[in-house]
Amino acid sequence: MKTKAAVVLGPQKPFEIVELDLDGPKAGEVLIRVEAAGLCHSDLHMQTGELAPRYPCVGGHEGAGVVEEVGPGVRKLKPGDHVVCSFIPSCGHCRYCATGRQNLCVLGASTTGALPDGTFRFHDGGTNFGGMCMLGTFSQYATVSEHSVVKVDSGIPLDVAVLVGCGVPTGWGSAVYAGDVRAGDTVVIYGIGGIGINAVQGSRYAGAKDVVVVDPVAAKRDTALELGATAAFADADEARAAIADLTRGQMADVAIVTVGASAVISAAFAAIGRGATMVVIGMGDPSKATVQLSGTLLTLQQKTVKGSLFGSVNPSYDIPRMLDLYQAGQLRLDELVTGRYSLDQINEGYRDLQDGKNIRGVIVHEH
Repeated sequence: MKTKAAVVLGPQKPFEIVELDLDGPKAGEVLIRVEAAGLCHSDLHMQTGELAPRYPCVGGHEGAGVVEEVGPGVRKLKPGDHVVCSFIPSCGHCRYCATGRQNLCVLGASTTGALPDGTFRFHDGGTNFGGMCMLGTFSQYATVSEHSVVKVDSGIPLDVAVLVGCGVPTGWGSAVYAGDVRAGDTVVIYGIGGIGINAVQGSRYAGAKDVVVVDPVAAKRDTALELGATAAFADADEARAAIADLTRGQMADVAIVTVGASAVISAAFAAIGRGATMVVIGMGDPSKATVQLSGTLLTLQQKTVKGSLFGSVNPSYDIPRMLDLYQAGQLRLDELVTGRYSLDQINEGYRDLQDGKNIRGVIVHEH
């Protein structure tokens, strides 16, 4: 079949809208009609070349849609099911899935864009196009592994459900799981984009007493205060001084860093106290992302520094769970969508993201 898609042909090039040929599903695969796709910053890393994907590539790794067709052997999904894409697939039987760490599944977040069998489903003539994270949700239709989608309640609008495929669980889980935030804790969060705002929500859900956010954009700070933050600062030094005052010098119990800048990571390390944890989930250019921290303070104050992928969640469990929390009014999603765009407006949507106008922009596909 034919499908309209936004693709990147090489580093430092804008998204281009093209028509591609799409293969139907093979064994263990499903064809989905993508209704909505999230504009996540990770796709910009692909566009700049910082993530070094295989080009050409169909962008998009946040997606929600409807199953159109299933391949041989697919048992957990059927045509008509509503699904949310998980940018990390979960095979269910590797060492990590079997021990409750689906976010570390060996299938991983592929940078080649090929499906698990090593082949491609998007084509243009003799050229194979990969799909971002084995998905490619900036396409009207996509053929993906059944391990990359999770069935969800059909009563939830797909242009809202799409958010729980990446940004929401990554932020929420960084607090609830990776940071192990507990009732009464003081948490500081650096960077309030699509991930950081959900670290705010996760911290609030876990019972944090103080949720301090740091972001240079006033509108993002305001949104954080609306969704549960207790204090907001544009400057990391100001935030550190306020945390010292709030905690009588004990400093924060948990710091969550959603940006890849080494200076921010250093500031977060200085803002946590004895026995505290710093969770790093932001990614930057690998060639410039070296971080230097005091080994003496790490040891003498028994601080923990850890990375977290996908918020350390189990997508097959946590994606439906988060939508249950949304329906119960305990997780706010509607307020996160600050802009809706057609596929043809994708470059405009990313400019808005870079300009700080969006918490999360969403592409709404036309069929």
